[in-house]
Amino acid sequence: MPLFPTITAADSPAANSPAANSPAHHTGQRPRLLFLVTEDWYFWSHRLPVARAARDAGFEVVVAARVEVHGERIADEGFRVQPLRWRRRGDGIAGGVRALIEIARLYRRERPDIVHHVALKPVLFGGAAARLAFPLGGGPARIAAVTGLGAGFAAATPLAGIARVALQQGLRVAVTGSRIIVQNPEDGVALARLGVMPGRVTLIPGSGVDTGHFAPLPPPPGPRVTVAFVARMLRSKGVLDAAAAVRSLRGGGLDIALLLAGPTDPDNGDSLDAGAMATLAAEPGIEWLGRVEDVREVWRRAAIAVLPSTYGEGVPKALLEAAACGRAIVASDMPGCRDVVRHGHSGLLTPPHDIAALADALAMLARDPGQRQAMGEAGRKRVEQEFGEDRIARETLALYHQVLRDRKGT
Repeated sequence: MPLFPTITAADSPAANSPAANSPAHHTGQRPRLLFLVTEDWYFWSHRLPVARAARDAGFEVVVAARVEVHGERIADEGFRVQPLRWRRRGDGIAGGVRALIEIARLYRRERPDIVHHVALKPVLFGGAAARLAFPLGGGPARIAAVTGLGAGFAAATPLAGIARVALQQGLRVAVTGSRIIVQNPEDGVALARLGVMPGRVTLIPGSGVDTGHFAPLPPPPGPRVTVAFVARMLRSKGVLDAAAAVRSLRGGGLDIALLLAGPTDPDNGDSLDAGAMATLAAEPGIEWLGRVEDVREVWRRAAIAVLPSTYGEGVPKALLEAAACGRAIVASDMPGCRDVVRHGHSGLLTPPHDIAALADALAMLARDPGQRQAMGEAGRKRVEQEFGEDRIARETLALYHQVLRDRKGT
């Protein structure tokens, strides 16, 4: 029996009766579901299928986030947008207090039936804001989506260790009373070590991928083998390790190139800046594309996906999209990455920070097109079976129905 339960469509009221398929079965009116996320782009890229499924099932959907570029598109989906004045990082103490008060006021005003806190900062701030807004109880049901425990849980320096302990204790308090979603089993185990009861934790593997949109692509033409790194340009994602590995292979005479697809992240102190990226892109065989709207264009050019992340991810969506397009993967043997890649089957896993091992894995696949094709086909099949966005949306919707039943005591 798994330590952490999964939610299936059979757990949803829809599986039992047509009338129960409507949330009105639980509340007598349209339940209000409020997503709390840091950035509108993150909601659009990672939570849109779930929000659409909830809307189609009869929920009123509210999205609270910092709004920059996707506000109108979110509103066009029929969701109400509530702009917040916060950032993922860099708010400082005053900004953090302001955000906490702003979210608490939003919760009191909206009176949602469910709040879905997505990622660590919304989980921490949303949990505290719910207590502030409803000190006597009676607030919304809370779902805390832990989308990877991140670099803050992996830091090794003494100062970072103190911050890690504070973050762990803050998270333990923030998720009290919440149903918790983890994307991989190891994050569930980590939460259990913090005292979170496993019965409150549900495993839903990632944000899902649109397997119709991300369809298998033919091998890229030409003799040169191109490797693609698709992520924000963060040191902890392994962008410099990927560049070092490809640089080493090119120095040894292998005809290989590296595409870097993704933006810098000024809100994140771990991000390379535009100057550093320009220096990388000036090297022979390395090209930086910046933000790419349709990542399929990357996989039309690249035969191998690489993500040498140095910390645990949730389930990296970029790797799921690469696998859906039929691309073999080389990634770090870390939580999240190893939930996507089965070593030797759909890709290769290498130790984090081990540039030599990373280069060897890339060279092995670069020299063996038959192996690349076999691994790409295996990865595609697994994405279809386990990581399709329809499945993820159904499982999340089933959890919404469950917490509504629990809230009503039925």
